[in-house]
Amino acid sequence: MSRNKFGFGPIEAPQTPKRKREVGPMGAAVREAAGSLAESTESLVEQRRQNAADAKAWRQAQGEGRVLVEIALDEIQTDALPRDRLDLEAVATSDEMEELKTSIRERGQKEPIEVFAGEGGYQLKKGWRRLTALRQLHKETGDDRFARAVARVDEGAVSRIDLYIDMVEENVIREDLTFAEMAQVAIIAAREEGQGAADLVSRIYASLHKMKRSYIRSFVFLLEELGEALAFPKAVARNLGVEVARRLQVTPELAPRLREDLAQAATPEEQTAILRRFAEGTVPAERKPQAKKSVKYEFHVGSTKVTARKGECRILSEVDFSAVDRQRLQRAIEAFEAALKA
Repeated sequence: MSRNKFGFGPIEAPQTPKRKREVGPMGAAVREAAGSLAESTESLVEQRRQNAADAKAWRQAQGEGRVLVEIALDEIQTDALPRDRLDLEAVATSDEMEELKTSIRERGQKEPIEVFAGEGGYQLKKGWRRLTALRQLHKETGDDRFARAVARVDEGAVSRIDLYIDMVEENVIREDLTFAEMAQVAIIAAREEGQGAADLVSRIYASLHKMKRSYIRSFVFLLEELGEALAFPKAVARNLGVEVARRLQVTPELAPRLREDLAQAATPEEQTAILRRFAEGTVPAERKPQAKKSVKYEFHVGSTKVTARKGECRILSEVDFSAVDRQRLQRAIEAFEAALKA
């Protein structure tokens, strides 16, 4: 250290100890309140941001028909679109329908139906079998579990052709429709659109392989050419239908004779035999005498529905026939047969 002329160095000032500041109770409370307020404000802003995102996602999902809702059965109508089944009554009373009802009764409706907004409620787009099963179960049991259907609602504006595509897509993917049924859908859609049915096949069945679309066009031609003379269209095998359509296109002058022959077919087997002879180019030497064509009719006795056709009498009733004594049921059937013979 350097010294001045007086022989001493600079005097160093004593270091004052720093004052230690401690937060008092009031300051601690203020700081804590301020921190909580900032934290809650940030949380609130984040929550509002998340709510807005959720609401936007919900509206988008609802608009795209990805939201499931429960709709009362009486609010769902089925008359806007013709179904893609040719024999709905047979489907409604089939063993497969009973199996579906058993599944829904035990496990509930696992797969939703699809509807779209129509006049006076909703119109069915997909899921006719599921809706029918629910209606039958509600009528049979009166259980409120079956009074509403789980549904996906399509609220977007779509064309009639788009509705047809959506209606058949599910069954087509499952390979659950016959070629005759798929052709019938194209024919009905064509009438509404004022177009050729064969031209609509590519639009309605765009997801199918081009060979399958070719088969459907053959069946379109077959159904349009033969009309009501083809009484059992679902029974026509793919290869047979394609071959008959091909021969009709080559020799259209044979169509009237084929329609006459088909008008005599009382069963799917007889119809198949006639079509096969036509496809092979063979015609029976003698025309069989015209047999009376089997006529199907229905009537009700009270709440019991009776359907009569050749070789079959179907009785649909609320009575549990399995609970009826076997001998008593046998006597009733014997009396029934005796009354018919008399």
